[in-house]
Amino acid sequence: MSALSQLLELLSLERIERDLFRGFSVPDGRDRLFGGQVLAQSLMAAQKTVEGRDAHSLHAYFLRPGNPTAPILFEVDRIRDGRSFTTRRVVAIQKGEAVFNMSVSFQSFEEGPERQIDLPELGDPEGVAYEEEIRKLLQVRGAQVERDDRRFQLPIEVLNAGGMNFSSVEPLPAELRTWLRARGDLPDDLSIHQCVLAYATDFTVMVPSVRPLPTGMGREGVQSASLDHAMWFHRAFRADDWLLHLQDSPVTAHNRGMGRGTIYDRAGRIVASCAQEGLIRIRSAEPTPTD
Repeated sequence: MSALSQLLELLSLERIERDLFRGFSVPDGRDRLFGGQVLAQSLMAAQKTVEGRDAHSLHAYFLRPGNPTAPILFEVDRIRDGRSFTTRRVVAIQKGEAVFNMSVSFQSFEEGPERQIDLPELGDPEGVAYEEEIRKLLQVRGAQVERDDRRFQLPIEVLNAGGMNFSSVEPLPAELRTWLRARGDLPDDLSIHQCVLAYATDFTVMVPSVRPLPTGMGREGVQSASLDHAMWFHRAFRADDWLLHLQDSPVTAHNRGMGRGTIYDRAGRIVASCAQEGLIRIRSAEPTPTD
C-alpha cells in the first residue's frame, strides 16, 4: 500500500456512535503521534457530523504527545448549527486522556467580493525534498537510516527552496518557501483535500521560528513540539496539485516560536492560511543542576 493510500485509510474513521469515531496510526519512526495526522483525523471526524457545508477555520491545541501504537477516539460535540455557520468541538482521546482538542467552523457557500495580497512571482515547484533533509540530519547524528523508515515514504511531496538547514548554526532569514502536493490523485471531495493540506502544513510551519537562531532545529539539545495550530480555508483547491506554502516567523520568545503560512495554488490564488505556536528549548550538552 502506498503512503498516500495509507493516509486516506487513516482518514476513513470508524463510526462507533453518532458522534464518536475511532482512528489508528501507522508507526513512522517517531515515538509520538505526528501532529498533522491527529489534526487531519480530527477535522475529518468533525466533517462527518456536518452536511452541505465546508470547513472555513479550525483552532487546535496539542495537549499530550500521543502514542502511535494505540487507537485514538474522536469525540465530537455539536456546539451549534446556525443558518449559515456550524460549529463543532473535537477531543482526541487515548487511554482515557485527551491528547488533542480542536474547534472547527463550517459555512454554507456564499458568493461575495474577493481580494487578496498578490504574490509578485509564483515560480515553478523546486527545492530540496523533505525526506532528504531528514536523512542528512540522522546521518549527522550518527543514527542508522532504515530503509523501511516511513519518514522517507511520505504521502506528501514537500520541496523546500534552499533547504531547511536542520543542522545549520548560521543564522538564516525567518522565512521558508515550500512546494507541496499529495503523491497521487485524490477523490473529488473538498473535505479530503482540506484534511490532506492540514496534515501537510504541520511539516514545516515552525521551521522559520528557529532559522534566525544560532542553532539548528534538529541538532542535539534542541527540543521542539507543536503547541497549537490554526487554519483558515479561503477557497476551494486541490491538494493533489502543487501548492506554494510561504512561511515566516514574526517572533520567538519565552521558549515559544510563532510560525505563519500563506498557501497559494498554481493560479496564484490564496486558498488557505495557517499559524502555529511551538515549544523551542535549547539545552547545552552538559545539563546544569537547574535544568
